[in-house]
Amino acid sequence: MLDRRGHVEYVLVGDARSVYLPDLSAYRRGRDRLAGLRLVHTHFNNEPLNDDDLTDLALLRLDLVAAIGVLEDGLPGTIFFGQLLPANEDEQPWRLTTVRSVHELQDDFLESIDALEDEFSRLRKPRRAGDQRDRAILVHVSQDTPSHAEDSMAELRELARSAGIDVVHEVIQRRPVDPRFVMGKGRLQATVIKAMQLGAELLVFDQDLTPAHVNALADYTDLKVLDRTQVILDIFGQRAVTREGKIQVELAQLRYLLPRLGAKQTASAFSRLTGGIGGRGPGETKLEIDRRRAQDRISALEREVEKLGERRRLRRSERNRREVPIVSIVGYTNAGKSTLLNNLTQSEVIAENVLFATLNPVSRRLRFPREREIIITDTVGFIRNLPKDLMSAFRTTLEELDDADLLVHVLDASSQHLDDEKATVDSVLAQLHLDTKPLLLVLNKADLCNPDELNGLTNRLNGIPLCALDRSTFRPLLEAIETQLWAAAQNTPTSSGEWPHEVPTQAD
Repeated sequence: MLDRRGHVEYVLVGDARSVYLPDLSAYRRGRDRLAGLRLVHTHFNNEPLNDDDLTDLALLRLDLVAAIGVLEDGLPGTIFFGQLLPANEDEQPWRLTTVRSVHELQDDFLESIDALEDEFSRLRKPRRAGDQRDRAILVHVSQDTPSHAEDSMAELRELARSAGIDVVHEVIQRRPVDPRFVMGKGRLQATVIKAMQLGAELLVFDQDLTPAHVNALADYTDLKVLDRTQVILDIFGQRAVTREGKIQVELAQLRYLLPRLGAKQTASAFSRLTGGIGGRGPGETKLEIDRRRAQDRISALEREVEKLGERRRLRRSERNRREVPIVSIVGYTNAGKSTLLNNLTQSEVIAENVLFATLNPVSRRLRFPREREIIITDTVGFIRNLPKDLMSAFRTTLEELDDADLLVHVLDASSQHLDDEKATVDSVLAQLHLDTKPLLLVLNKADLCNPDELNGLTNRLNGIPLCALDRSTFRPLLEAIETQLWAAAQNTPTSSGEWPHEVPTQAD
């Protein structure tokens, strides 16, 4: 192995089948640069570069891999060498060259390698000023139908966008999940090369990875590897503002990381955890210490979550004592729940076009004509395959739904996946034993739908169409709420001249 000055860095001796390379992690690994090393080795039968050679070239980002054939008299014969290529129209990951003799080599290597690195840098997608987002390649591996795979990838794309990740490429492979690398080894190799060509730092998988997967991928590539749950946890971490929200997110993160502590990419994840001096056993390994600290921290957070749950239950009991009906808004994430609450109550709950903009329940009091009041609550959005650790950590948040007298299920009527999203929310409500509560179905974003299609949806789902941004469309919903909560209101529609409005309350 030679550096760019031609100095020999390593001399390696293998057997007839392979040569084991040393750890090269100390060498330059800048995203716009190659490793600065050339691998020159012999092939006794004058054969060209094989798959192992090309794998080393791609994964180690070597400047060049050369195989020198050995003639019968021991002299060097034909030279086969390969170099990585930037993104190109032919989608060729490398250039393979053959010369008959070492004396026929013409190129100035230093000049050619500088030009190659400049081309890598030039062809990559330029960053906008101030854009510090990580670049990622999204990966989906399953035996699902193409439409289901595309839908799942679309949702992962939205999750990545909400997490502040810049998606530069997507890979869908229909096959059983590989027990070692998740995807096929050949496809993984091509994906790693594509990451180099596009300047990606992350591989984001659309499924949960086992510790064995993480270890194998860490051995195979120096790219950072994330799974779907980690992206969701990161979004929750960014959105958490209240003390309760931050505790619940940290608890979910610790529960997720604890069984993965042995994995190579989680070793630094616990550097911020505290541990009492003098509490360590003399024979403990670092892994055992990390696990004990994590378990202690989880226990402490669970106690604090329980205390916060008690306070929340006291507030709910006070509301129940006053016999004020409670209406909870539920639905798929980013369906428009917070926007609906804002415009119903003229309040300013955070509402953004991103997933999981709301983490903690937000309650507002809504006054109807004839001196009737309700408390209306916005809750965290649901999503397919919502991590169990999140469901468990947010149990006190979801307990708000237990006391609801009525659920308002908000659906995005313009979504192409409306039926799947409805089924996901119905499934979560069933898991929470809330499927027996009275429920109104709201078809939001009606302004984005074809009128005929909206009419068909309304009839098929028995839904109430409206636009959460347009208060003039709220009357059917308000009348339906009155009908559900006060039977006497069934034949007495809300008066046209007076809108329900927000009243300040300790529940906010």
